[in-house]
Amino acid sequence: MPKFSANLTMLFGEQDFLNRFATCKETGFRYVEYLFPYEYDAEVLRDLLDTHGLQQVLFNLPAGDWGAGDRGIATDPDRVEEFCQGVDQALHYADILGVEQMNCLVGKELDSVPSETQWNVLVKNLRYAASKLADQELTLLIEPINTYDIPGFFLNNTPDALRLRDKVGANNLKIQYDVYHMQKMEGNLAETLKENLDQIAHIQIADNPGRHQPNTGEINYHFLLRELDQMGYQGYVGLEYVPQPDTSSSFGWVTDLGFTL
Repeated sequence: MPKFSANLTMLFGEQDFLNRFATCKETGFRYVEYLFPYEYDAEVLRDLLDTHGLQQVLFNLPAGDWGAGDRGIATDPDRVEEFCQGVDQALHYADILGVEQMNCLVGKELDSVPSETQWNVLVKNLRYAASKLADQELTLLIEPINTYDIPGFFLNNTPDALRLRDKVGANNLKIQYDVYHMQKMEGNLAETLKENLDQIAHIQIADNPGRHQPNTGEINYHFLLRELDQMGYQGYVGLEYVPQPDTSSSFGWVTDLGFTL
C-alpha cells in the first residue's frame, strides 16, 4: 500500500499555510511535504508536526527568488556562493524538522551561459550538496520537470537525470520521479520506474492534463500504484496536484482506486 504524503503547498490551499497541518491530520494523512519551509521559523513548523502527529518527508533546497521566476539556481556560475549558503540553510531546517531527504530544483537554462558550462556548474554544486548531506546521513534528490509548465527547465527527462547522477558520483544522490512531469515529457511510466527503481527515492503524482488529482485524466493510476507495490517500492508517494474542485472533494480517487490514506 502506498505511503501517501500530502503536499501542503498544493493541497488545502483554501486555508492559510500554518492551518493546513491540522486539516491534513484530520483528513487522515500521516506524512507531509511542501516546497519550501524558509518563510517560517523551523521551531514553529516542528511544533505543528508534533502537535498533529505528522512526519515531514521532503522539502526543496532554496531555489532563488521564486516570485521573480527563479526555479533553482544550481546551474548558474554567478550564484554558486548563494547555492552553497542555501544548502547550509536547508540542513538547519532538516535537522529541526527531522527530514531525511531534500530535493534540488536545478533551474532554467540560462541563455547567456553555454550549456556545457551550466552542466559543469551543476555537477560541482550537486557534489558539494551531496557531500554536505552525506555528513548528516541525508539523501539529496534531483527532479526532472517538464518544459511545458516550466519552459527551458534544464533537467527535463529521466535519462539526463541518470546521466547527471552518474557524473556526480555520490551514493546519496537519487531521483525524485514526478509522474505528471514525466508523462508529459516521455511517457513509458511503469517501465521507467521498474528499470530505475533503485535510483528513485521519492515519487510524486498528479494526472494529465491539468495536473489535477488521479482519476481525472489519462494516467492509469489504478495500474501504476499497484505496479509500484509489486516492484517493492518503499518510499513515499507525494500528492502534488491541483485539487479540483477543492481539496476535500479531490480525495475520492483514493477509495475509488482501493487505497487508504
